[in-house]
Amino acid sequence: MNKQKAPKNRTLALNELEKSKLTKKLAFLKSKSVIKKIENKIINQDFFEAVKFLPDKFIDLLIIDPPYNLNKSFNQFNFKSRSINQYSNWFESVIVELLPKLKSNSSLYVCSDWKSSTSIHLVLEKYFKVRNRITWEREKGRGANKNWKNNSEDIWFATVSDEYTFNLDAVKLKRKVIAPYKNTDGTPKDWEKSEEGSFRLTYPSNIWNDISIPFWSMPENTDHPTQKPEKLIAKLILASSNKNDFIFDPFSGSGTTLVAAKKLGRKFSGIELDKDYSLLSQKRLEKASKEKSIQGYFDGVFWERNSFKMIKKDVKKFA
Repeated sequence: MNKQKAPKNRTLALNELEKSKLTKKLAFLKSKSVIKKIENKIINQDFFEAVKFLPDKFIDLLIIDPPYNLNKSFNQFNFKSRSINQYSNWFESVIVELLPKLKSNSSLYVCSDWKSSTSIHLVLEKYFKVRNRITWEREKGRGANKNWKNNSEDIWFATVSDEYTFNLDAVKLKRKVIAPYKNTDGTPKDWEKSEEGSFRLTYPSNIWNDISIPFWSMPENTDHPTQKPEKLIAKLILASSNKNDFIFDPFSGSGTTLVAAKKLGRKFSGIELDKDYSLLSQKRLEKASKEKSIQGYFDGVFWERNSFKMIKKDVKKFA
């Protein structure tokens, strides 16, 4: 985590002094906890051990980014690929532990790839009302000689009941207008004109192609192998929670859910087994106290990828 970086490489890293300082801020649960003890904390612990000590009915929004059904190394922890039924059983064991922690009006999102998506859907159908499946485009990925290149992932949306939060206006996408229709008086019809071009706020769909994967020149980037973009998680948080709601992530990785929650004025907590990733998360949270911008989200609006205004503001923010 301390390898030499190129001059413009902004990938977040930790030195030994930071590790020592930040370790003191991590939580470890040994007994049943009240909300205040875990609020805005990273719990550096095994999920199945820590979850038993969490308070009941405290989660407003649950965001789960579990290890996918792949052979994958996460520093000292290795996740092994298994059959669909075996992965379903493992994921169900996670869900069963989390059920008592959810409020009656809670929502949840579960990230997956094509291989784990079937298992996750089957399990969610047993316990929740499945509302939708979002598919988002990863604009980078490894090619395959004898198969289609994988450059998309799924996010399953479910709720505990028919009473749940969904803030439509908070997640509309600002897109460039291709056909700028006008009213009979010559004024724009459902679009606006600016110096950057003509744009329209559009209803959010379940196909997302406006997401940029964190890469080496972005200040949110880390060495975590499956890091999610802040913009991706921000959409979930804004759609399905309100200010001061409690967001929980049981596999928090490098902390993207927690960072997005903090930037958007929510309470949060997460569990992460690996200490180095927990420390990276803590460092990102401290940076988020001063830098609250989210790439691709400006003036309370999500902009399509590579739109002119977004690029101009990105350069100003991160140059």
